[in-house]
Amino acid sequence: MGYKVAIVGATGNVGREMLDILAERQFPVSEVVPLASARSIGTEVSFGDKTLKCRHLDTYDFSDTDICLMSAGGTVSKEWSPRIGAQGCVVIDNSSAWRYDSDVPLVVPEVNADAVAGFGKKNIIANPNCSTAQLVVALKPLHDRATIRRVVVSTYQSVSGAGKDAMDELFSQTRAVFVSDPVEAKKFPKRIAFNLIPQIDVFMEDGFTKEEWKMMAETKKILDPKIKLTATCVRVPVFISHSESVNIEFEKPITADEARDILREAPGVLVIDKREPGGYITPHEAAGEDATYISRIREDATVENGLAFWCVSDNLRKGAALNAVQIAEVLANRKLIAPRAKAA
Repeated sequence: MGYKVAIVGATGNVGREMLDILAERQFPVSEVVPLASARSIGTEVSFGDKTLKCRHLDTYDFSDTDICLMSAGGTVSKEWSPRIGAQGCVVIDNSSAWRYDSDVPLVVPEVNADAVAGFGKKNIIANPNCSTAQLVVALKPLHDRATIRRVVVSTYQSVSGAGKDAMDELFSQTRAVFVSDPVEAKKFPKRIAFNLIPQIDVFMEDGFTKEEWKMMAETKKILDPKIKLTATCVRVPVFISHSESVNIEFEKPITADEARDILREAPGVLVIDKREPGGYITPHEAAGEDATYISRIREDATVENGLAFWCVSDNLRKGAALNAVQIAEVLANRKLIAPRAKAA
């Protein structure tokens, strides 16, 4: 018997990716139910070779549903995830609503899959921020080998991380530039076409943005609370895939060659690192792929035991939808949940 899986936010970028990835990875489902807000009732979405119609979240009964993949934003998750969990359905939430709750596991399966076992307190498991997910996949095997003291990361984040409206804005602004029309900024605080914006999310009192704070807090919760991390998060005019420039200081010596060998064996990682023009991965090439790609691995002589590298991943997949489905796979493979019989 397969699992009955509901997708909340099924019409969004990440929701559609969740449906695609469930089908691609042949997750054992008995039924998939796409859910959305009132305005999207009846909207058709694809699941493998099937076409499904979205149903209304407000009127759906979760009592016979096993897993809910939640991708409808923090406000919806705050209201609905506890209610869904109380009906015995495990929520895997893609928003920031539950990431910092001590009773909710924050999980990247390649890094801390064992943390999934703590889901029973609230029946909620949190997905990390997209930029954090790819970072910790790269950091974990290196931390195991040489113990990370400090990380300095600069991100180059695609507009899809801000949703479909942000992708539409990049497209419309780019077209406006070419035909000399006025460029309107609605989703972003400044023009994004042919530009960079060194702000993602709101500013906090210490001058960091909330996106930067998320990377700091989540890396500590997922990987190691002793790791010091500072981030600068930048929105770039790319449709899909986040890139990161990562600088690490270790407690123990580690060479670039050692790091390259370790990363080549690491789960979820692909190393493309030729020291020649084009011998690295760009966001365009990572789009649609599941791996976290690592390039430009090199030693940093300005600190003791320092390394630097370039990291790229599809933010809609590993940064969101794929990670959620992988968490569901951990639950199923470890038999932490069993399919429930349909309610009478």
